Amino acid sequence: MKPRFSIGKIFLLGFGFFGVSVIWSVYNAYVPIFLRNRFDIPPGIIGFFMTLDNLAALFIQPPVGAWSDRLRTPIGRRLPFILAGAPLSALAFGLIPLQTFLPFFMACTITLILSMAFWRTPVVALMPDITPSRYRSQANGIINFMGGVGAIIAFFIGASLYEMNPAYPFWLGSVLVILAALMVFAFIREPQEYEITDETPPSLWQSLRQVVTAKEKSALRILLAIFFWFVAYNAIEAFFTLYAVNHLRISEADGARLLGQLSLFFVLFALPAGFLGSRLGRRRTILSGILLLTAVMLMLYFTPAPLLTTTLFRLPVLGVVPIAGVSLMVAGIAWALININSLPMVVDMTDDLHIGTYTGLYYLFSTLAAIVGPNLNGWIIQLSGENYALIMIVAPFFMLAALVMMLGVRRGEAKAHRPQPVPAD
Repeated sequence: MKPRFSIGKIFLLGFGFFGVSVIWSVYNAYVPIFLRNRFDIPPGIIGFFMTLDNLAALFIQPPVGAWSDRLRTPIGRRLPFILAGAPLSALAFGLIPLQTFLPFFMACTITLILSMAFWRTPVVALMPDITPSRYRSQANGIINFMGGVGAIIAFFIGASLYEMNPAYPFWLGSVLVILAALMVFAFIREPQEYEITDETPPSLWQSLRQVVTAKEKSALRILLAIFFWFVAYNAIEAFFTLYAVNHLRISEADGARLLGQLSLFFVLFALPAGFLGSRLGRRRTILSGILLLTAVMLMLYFTPAPLLTTTLFRLPVLGVVPIAGVSLMVAGIAWALININSLPMVVDMTDDLHIGTYTGLYYLFSTLAAIVGPNLNGWIIQLSGENYALIMIVAPFFMLAALVMMLGVRRGEAKAHRPQPVPAD
């Protein structure tokens, strides 16, 4: 039986993304601060350290996606990975802020990294598993909405907790990820039958070879676009709190709150971005987001820091909103336009049997980008004498490369919008 679109089920599945988002938002906001202030690690090494999760994901997430395509258990092919990985992730995450000895700190972070990589692709692949093609942009908007709510909690509530005790936001994340995994297990039922148009057993590397050698290059072009825009985004995200402290001259907690303002507007526009992707086309929506995000990055680079921190207004939840905050709100809108519609484009280039494998390809390219971006920016910052403003001028070059790639994509719109099936490559 084909899956039917259920908004309620997608919101419940969104709790899995909620848990993932809380953990990585707290991790990216405060681990660089620990590394610099607690262990006196230089920026170039911090950049490498912040890519360890992506190095692990590079080798773990894609094959786990293909493995989950082949797995058959009474509770489904994705849930066993979530039930095994989430509790271990929560335990390791809660121990990170307690460590004052670098080897113990690294042991906790590496355990977190490996366990998170083990269950992330299966939880992502659940969305297309339970959602028909024509609704996948809207569904991706809903689950990214839930992930954005997790980021907002991590940045706003986490910032206040951090001011009380640096361990508190980590403990909050541990509790929330356990609750999120339990919600997914309790309420999500995977389909037992899958539409198959290609009898080839799911294999990441076989699928990658087909993508590279195919005459029609849409799949390859969007994967390269994903690589380029994630290089830009991750390069900034990994160093943003240090940028806020050293360039904008604000506190660590206020830097996290700025990221929270980005996350808030990502959440607010997650559902509209999915709707626009369905109505206007995913490709057009993504191209609009690329142009908008590039403009924000350039504005942040060329505007003097004192002007960026000028207060425009105050809001009860957001607190002080400076010019930089408004800029990041616009960036959140742009990132929603891009991010909400990219995964549906990738998985709509294959059939149900290979959804996990193509989800793995998505993460292969985004993970490679998340390795390159922070390392590149880390060394640029270190070689420039710790000029953190430079992170905003490097990223637009990669966004331009993503734009060029997306201009050549011709497939990946919702299947219901195509009168004729697309021939297999």
